[in-house]
Amino acid sequence: MGKEVIVIGGGVIGLCSAYYLKKEGHHVTLIDQSNMDSGASYVNAGYLSPSHFIPLSAPGVMKKGLKWMFNPSSPLYIKPRLDKDFLQWVMAFNRSCNPNHVKKAIPAIKGLTLLSQELYDDIKQENHFNFHLEKKGLLMLCQTQKMLEEEVKTAELAKLEGLDAQEISLSELKTLEPQAKINVLGATYYKCDSHSTPHEFMDEMKSWLLNNGVTILQNEKVQDLEVDNGQIVSVITNKQKLKADEFVLAAGSWSTILSKKLGLKLLLQAGKGYRINTFNKTNITLPAILAEAKVAVTPMNGFTRFAGTMEIAGINNNINPVRVEAIVKAVTNFYPDIHVSEEEKKEASSGLRPVTPDGLPYIGKSKKCKNLTIAAGHAMMGWSMATGTGKLVSEIISDKKPSLQLSSFSPDRSI
Repeated sequence: MGKEVIVIGGGVIGLCSAYYLKKEGHHVTLIDQSNMDSGASYVNAGYLSPSHFIPLSAPGVMKKGLKWMFNPSSPLYIKPRLDKDFLQWVMAFNRSCNPNHVKKAIPAIKGLTLLSQELYDDIKQENHFNFHLEKKGLLMLCQTQKMLEEEVKTAELAKLEGLDAQEISLSELKTLEPQAKINVLGATYYKCDSHSTPHEFMDEMKSWLLNNGVTILQNEKVQDLEVDNGQIVSVITNKQKLKADEFVLAAGSWSTILSKKLGLKLLLQAGKGYRINTFNKTNITLPAILAEAKVAVTPMNGFTRFAGTMEIAGINNNINPVRVEAIVKAVTNFYPDIHVSEEEKKEASSGLRPVTPDGLPYIGKSKKCKNLTIAAGHAMMGWSMATGTGKLVSEIISDKKPSLQLSSFSPDRSI
């Protein structure tokens, strides 16, 4: 017999959780504080990337972050501020930037991204799903010898992990991208990666949920949780009180606000990312990351997207033109024939990605609350991990054996 389940959050993690919960026969209500047409799930690069198996908190990142703190156009910008939660996050992030942590995190990240990629393929095969999805791989483009050496080492590590990755020559790059002029010293290529057009998946998933009996409440904010004997009894929104048997917290960067009401401290910071779309012909057919600038380039359905930067500066949706210009500069530096118009720059948008200090999401139940399943903190990997996370959420609530070992993702883990 299905349970009554409330999913808090209408981003890609929330939608995928609702999808798999409904598939398991549960009665699902999804609540989101917005129109569900913007944010990180709509402005991301659309990558399904097993290649991204190294966590954000890797050796040397903190040192780079401190160096880049004084450069408003840098790929990673951490805005210093006197805030207790932020300072605790920074200390935990610093502790995680070590080789032992990376070694432990790699199998967890790889397992979840591979599972998700497989599940996206499965969903694509269903009736009513026509969203753009291609498996063309991902290029890592490098303009300096130092960066190329780093990327070659990463590709070699990927091969040891069983991923299809290799260094390619400039002539091989020309064969892969014959029509696009690319200004690089060298590249690596991950055949294992896929890419998609985010808004297509989001729109089709919302339609499927509505057509299959899931209740979606938009522009409704969860303001409080009613708790009794270690369990949530109901959620109180700005419009009503709703009861359920089980609850899923998939509210992205806002998840930590609600978790505090349960005495659960999720270390999370909002990491702002930007996207620029161009509808001009670019001749780009393969997704690529501009390695030095950390900018993603994705040929989507009908347009090309440039996405990048990680700006940890609290919850805000302000568009910083300096960071937009930095993305454009990187793109035109690597692809000299591309021109981004002033209008396209003005149309730049941003999204807030929930970043944990150790680069691993929170997936599972906490000892603090028996009937709450947490699914948050996926940072830049939310799109790559969404379907796998949704599947795991449904397995937890359905009392089934999880498809993956969950200890690495525990909300109660020590960071």
